[in-house]
Amino acid sequence: MIDPQDLPHPLTIAVAGGTGVVGRCTVDAVRAAGHHAISLSRGSGVDLVTGEGLDAALAGADAVIDTANLSTLSADKATRFFRTATGNLVAAAARAGVRHVVLLSIVGIDRIPHQYYAGKLAQEAVVEASPVPWSIQRATQFHEFSAQLFARAGIGPLHLAPRARVQPVAAREVATHLARLAAGGPVGRAVDLAGPREERLDDMVRAYARRIGHRGWMPSVSLPGAQMKGMRAGLALPGPGAQVGAETFTEWLERTG
Repeated sequence: MIDPQDLPHPLTIAVAGGTGVVGRCTVDAVRAAGHHAISLSRGSGVDLVTGEGLDAALAGADAVIDTANLSTLSADKATRFFRTATGNLVAAAARAGVRHVVLLSIVGIDRIPHQYYAGKLAQEAVVEASPVPWSIQRATQFHEFSAQLFARAGIGPLHLAPRARVQPVAAREVATHLARLAAGGPVGRAVDLAGPREERLDDMVRAYARRIGHRGWMPSVSLPGAQMKGMRAGLALPGPGAQVGAETFTEWLERTG
């Protein structure tokens, strides 16, 4: 295992998916810690699926954080994307002599190995088989998940509030943990990270809608599929040994409104 004291300071840390919800926060967290951040995205000339631009972007990088994401509930699409994208990323990292790969994953995916979560499990397996030393940080859903569902879960003008048990965490707190992990030595599976308290997902979506001025009726619904069924059963909640963040969903809502 690499001793963090043997690493240069500041480090050069590449963030895959650096323009996404948690990726942007991670780029900021890396810079706030005094390191040099490289945001990997199509906009910066890097395509994880084809591998285009990866070798040039990772030249001189000390660590890589993978926050890249895909919006799908299809197990096949998610698995294909993550195996390809993360496979290309870790292969390029090995060629570049990167000393540490950090993957952002999701709490409970081994208890709900279905749909999108099946893809995340496949992604973890790619990292675990990587020749580059690695860390995997599983986190619960972000507070920002409420905004994403408000935008996506709907039928025409009607917005739906999906039922699930969640313990959401602030994306910027997850980002701080990822930046800290990347700057240190690889730990394998890190302690799970969760928010400070359990919430009802449908209540979160409605609270977000009210915060942005939406006043329409939003019925609670039980979405089909094994993944959402598992989340309604609480299988995506953290265990007793998880590390708990500070910011509640209500505090996040007040901060972002």
